[in-house]
Amino acid sequence: MLTTWLNTQPNLDYQPNDGFFPTDGPGMVSGLFKMKFSTRIDTDLAAERLFETIGNFDALERMLISRGASVSRIDPSLEPGIGMGWNIGFDWRGKPRKLRLAVTRFDRPEQMTMAGRSDALELGIIATVVALSRARSRLIFETEVKPRNMKARLMLQTAKLGKSQLDRRYQRRIEEFVQQMSGSPA
Repeated sequence: MLTTWLNTQPNLDYQPNDGFFPTDGPGMVSGLFKMKFSTRIDTDLAAERLFETIGNFDALERMLISRGASVSRIDPSLEPGIGMGWNIGFDWRGKPRKLRLAVTRFDRPEQMTMAGRSDALELGIIATVVALSRARSRLIFETEVKPRNMKARLMLQTAKLGKSQLDRRYQRRIEEFVQQMSGSPA
């Protein structure tokens, strides 16, 4: 048993997780150290067209490069699908950052999932397209961020204080993304 000089009652010692709290990894309690964003955007595009728009990885690469990121494709296949991936370099808060992003699920025309990893964070992206009618569809876009080190954990904990402002910014950025990718207002 692990006891410290602060713990005057050894029977109240730290115990391993007994399954009461689900964990995402060793010593990590689910939900405590991750941040999740989600938004819904209704568009005047058919579901198939909306999925083609958000799954146009060539246009996405060009958009990232135009914003100052360096993008190199890991898998040089021309067809979008599982296994496609990128090494993305960008500056954030004055420091160069690197992110490795890969498509983990590509179910046309309904859902696309991506997983990313950097030195500090793990990133999960789920884009789901729902047909509302023949000419209208909804994009449900979700992003989950998990820290990989103590510095990132503190950054996410601090960011949670301004979560409502971050949610509004996330909504606006995803709307802009859909507008840029489709070439028309969402």
